[in-house]
Amino acid sequence: MSNRSNWYQMNAEEVFEVLGSDRGGIVSSEAEARLEKYGYNELKFKKISPFFRFLMQFSSPLIYILLAAALVTGLLGYWIDTTFILGVVFANTIMGFIMERKAEASIEALRKMMAPECTVLRDGERKTIPARELVPGDIVLLEGGDRVPADLRLFYTKDMSADEATLTGESIPARKDTECISIADLPVADQRCMAFSGTFITRGYGQGVVIGTGGHTEIGRIAEIIKETRKIATPLLRKIKDFSKVILAFILIITAITFVLAMTFEFGFVYAFMASVSLAVASIPAGLPAMLTVTLAIGVTAMAQRHVLVRKLPAVEILGSATIICSDKTGTFTKNQMTVVRVYSGGKDYRVSGTGYEPRGEFSIDGKGINPAEEERDLLETLKAGYFCNSAALTEGESGYGIEGDPTEGALMVSAAKAGIREKSPWLDIIQFEPKHQYMATLHEGKDRNIIYVKGSPEKILNMCSRQLINEEIQPIRSEEVLTEADTMAGDALRVLGMAYKIVPREKTLLSLKDLEGLVFLGLQGMIDPPREEAIEAVAKCKIAGIRVVMITGDHAMTAKAIAKKLGIYGYDGRALTGEDLSRMSDEELYDAVDEVSVYARVAPEHKFRITKQLQNKGHVVAVTGDGVNDAPALKAADIGIAMGITGTEVSKEAADMVLVDDNFASIEAAIEEGRHVFENIRKAILFLLPTNGGQASLVMGAVLLSPFMPLFAERLPLEPLHILWVNLSVAIFLSLPLVVEPREEGLLQRPPRNPKEKLIDHLFIKKVGLVSLTMVIVVFALYYHYGMPAISGQVDKLLLTQAQTAALMSIMLLHIFYLLTARSITKSVFTFNPFSNRWVLIGIAISLGAQLMITYTPTLQAIFRTAAFPAEWWIPIILSALPGLFIIEIEKFLKKRFSEGKY
Repeated sequence: MSNRSNWYQMNAEEVFEVLGSDRGGIVSSEAEARLEKYGYNELKFKKISPFFRFLMQFSSPLIYILLAAALVTGLLGYWIDTTFILGVVFANTIMGFIMERKAEASIEALRKMMAPECTVLRDGERKTIPARELVPGDIVLLEGGDRVPADLRLFYTKDMSADEATLTGESIPARKDTECISIADLPVADQRCMAFSGTFITRGYGQGVVIGTGGHTEIGRIAEIIKETRKIATPLLRKIKDFSKVILAFILIITAITFVLAMTFEFGFVYAFMASVSLAVASIPAGLPAMLTVTLAIGVTAMAQRHVLVRKLPAVEILGSATIICSDKTGTFTKNQMTVVRVYSGGKDYRVSGTGYEPRGEFSIDGKGINPAEEERDLLETLKAGYFCNSAALTEGESGYGIEGDPTEGALMVSAAKAGIREKSPWLDIIQFEPKHQYMATLHEGKDRNIIYVKGSPEKILNMCSRQLINEEIQPIRSEEVLTEADTMAGDALRVLGMAYKIVPREKTLLSLKDLEGLVFLGLQGMIDPPREEAIEAVAKCKIAGIRVVMITGDHAMTAKAIAKKLGIYGYDGRALTGEDLSRMSDEELYDAVDEVSVYARVAPEHKFRITKQLQNKGHVVAVTGDGVNDAPALKAADIGIAMGITGTEVSKEAADMVLVDDNFASIEAAIEEGRHVFENIRKAILFLLPTNGGQASLVMGAVLLSPFMPLFAERLPLEPLHILWVNLSVAIFLSLPLVVEPREEGLLQRPPRNPKEKLIDHLFIKKVGLVSLTMVIVVFALYYHYGMPAISGQVDKLLLTQAQTAALMSIMLLHIFYLLTARSITKSVFTFNPFSNRWVLIGIAISLGAQLMITYTPTLQAIFRTAAFPAEWWIPIILSALPGLFIIEIEKFLKKRFSEGKY
């Protein structure tokens, strides 16, 4: 077979010669031989075993740490803690298994797009066969309503159009003909003599020879790209993975050091083992995975309220990290609803407001509003011509206004309705639009005379006219003025149609070509699928937020440039790259260009994919929107893929990470804000959780180091392993989780995107965790030493020693409670926001404090947790010693605000 890309450059006879076929089709025996050679006309892929996919969810350093912790606590007999840790592991594993959908889902959706049956010519006869049995060389017969079963080179067409929006993104059906095209590297949208698998024939009929089946079709090529595309881990997941590796190495090293030191100081194997285990348990952030899952799940709910459905949990956070959004034009920046925005009539240039199919808007001249009914009838007659010479219908349903028929004709219906034209007399006769004619004509019954309305390309209509309606008078036609106005509209990327009419006798009931001579020119209507008002505002907000917006569309370059200009896309300098340009560029050349170009037009699926990959190679976090099959590879390759909920195909939704319910770019801006909010809450929770592990690990290691000099630490550690697990559990559940529902702070979209290369363990992290951990160590050592030393001054008083441990345990919990109050904001003081704005913090504190009092004073729990009630007079020193958990960080915030980071 010849190269797929050049079929449209060959004439029909050359195609037949290459395929060994002719217009009568191939014989059945030859079809069977070719079926064996080329295989069935279907997409194939390898499925990943569900069991293997489940096992893949365990491949995380953090999971390894948690499994090790579960093993150790199980060996020590702490079954409650073992159960908790294993519950966290399996909850995260199951969540990942459910949420992470692989490429096969997208490919399965592609398979459903392929036609089940088709009509062919075989053995010189017309036959209906399963589409999967098609082979190259088969002749396929098509008519309106058919789904194209394979890639075809058309050799016969009659008024044929195809809806190729799923492949090209273009909302207007593509006209089809049989002429070969000499230009190389044309995008799918410009290959007029081709019909592609999975697209629909909207009108007319035709015949084509099969040139590609299964994986050798355009859809097959997209499926292959999807299969080969690996999803890149999100910045947060990469940071957590790197952080987990550091934690794992840290735990192994300090545990080994602690064991060696304990044995060196001759404390015995049991003491050395218990100290090492305590240290390991204290260092493991067991609540971190659960906290991440809960935070992201809450983000999913919040985004759903802002018209965004999240299919994969990590997508919640990553959208807040996006540095570039690559968006389709049609339906995202625009409503995918053609709208008349300018009318030239009677020598005047009118502007029309309103977007979409809703018949509400105003007419104006030079910015001043006018009433069409009070103007000369030139304007109303121009609008009437577009309304009467029209086969579309304006409809109203529960979801709003819509159009039945061609979008261009729908725009003409709406512009007339905005002027109050609603009644329409039926046709007496019609000449339908055909590409070779470039016009449509209708004949209508009038009161005394009948009237012909004609619309079409401005040049064609002008050639059919001899006069023009100006100021309600029939005057000589001003052809140059009209053409200049048409060129001006076209320069603004408007689709321009000319309108004309002719009065005929009442006896005239049939139209002929001769009747279309000597028409009276009425005017021009210029239309475009205009940008949404909310999209313009959203692009401006993205600019403030430091996010660059890039338009990638299948539409023409001129239209793309016009919309980009109206949107105010940041960095747009009038330059646009087309699909032809991209096909000629190497990856290295594209790599150099992606930071300079913000508009790409007439692109093919592989172009959008390449643009995405080169932006990622530049270090950007890339979000990509799309609705068609052609968008699926880029959606899957992007850091975050965003599919359209209304116009999106199942293929695009399966490949995406999230779905816009309303297809509105403004919803992306809202989701970015929510994503940044989620990450801020994750940072707060991590900064709150980690001092627990750092402080307790330092306690254990410090006690071992001091034990040769302080007999108290040689007798018993400040905290038992069970105490450490209890603190970890209480802090993770009762105190850290309320932080993930902290209300959104103001100004999130005024900040630049986070640097994707920024480490989780940064200067701020080390400073805050270090301060709180050091405070914890000093407080606990001081209390334990103060109340515990009398217990070993003579005969060891085990009860007093246990009371000292309980006091140390209580001080840690109170210190965390005070730290929680200031942890609600990383930069703002606790005294600047409403303490009741997050009631879950107060509930968490109450539960945590209540639980701590129960294990301190309830005999049954005392026996389980090895605690003892301490004297009442100890409470004041314990509370006072915990207050630094609040004030140390408050002082740090004050100093940071007062002085620059460099001076501080």
